[in-house]
Amino acid sequence: MHSSSAVEPLDVPMANAPPAMAEIYAEHATFVWRNLRRLGIPASHVEDAFQDVFLVIHRRLPDFEARSSLRTWIFGIVMRVAARQREQLRHRAQRFAPLPETLPETLGASAAQDPFDKLAQQQAADLIEWVLGELEEDKRTILVMVELEQMPVVEAAKVLNINVNSAYTRLRLARRDLEAKLKGALSGAKGRA
Repeated sequence: MHSSSAVEPLDVPMANAPPAMAEIYAEHATFVWRNLRRLGIPASHVEDAFQDVFLVIHRRLPDFEARSSLRTWIFGIVMRVAARQREQLRHRAQRFAPLPETLPETLGASAAQDPFDKLAQQQAADLIEWVLGELEEDKRTILVMVELEQMPVVEAAKVLNINVNSAYTRLRLARRDLEAKLKGALSGAKGRA
């Protein structure tokens, strides 16, 4: 006889069970999309890379051991898929479009105009995306992880498989290069004005 107070073993969630794919997708889809773009995947190829990331997550989820946060684990997958996708694009001789000549100029002009705040924000985001695309891959990756995604340097080092001191050094160099490229882009716009 089956007691109504007895709980079937299948009804009890495992304490360390990973979340369901639907939950992972709902919680991390935006994170995955934005970081594929930040890691250099052109807009025309983000959808394919995005699908690849979630296929890998689905396939590897049973192997997730919770040695890091789920978000950190997913970022590692995003990083590897982005690297593979960029390599495939290089083989096809597809390149990012260069920074439009008017972007830094327009950015400086529209930043002070209230009705165009949204446009200015988009142009600033485009400029950052362009500058990130100009950085060496290892520097771009650490900047995206730590500065844009607010991942602790210790976790970033774990994902990148480098020691923490190397991660801090790489981050410092990445910040320096980012600042120099931004200054160069913005000073070029002032010179054309």
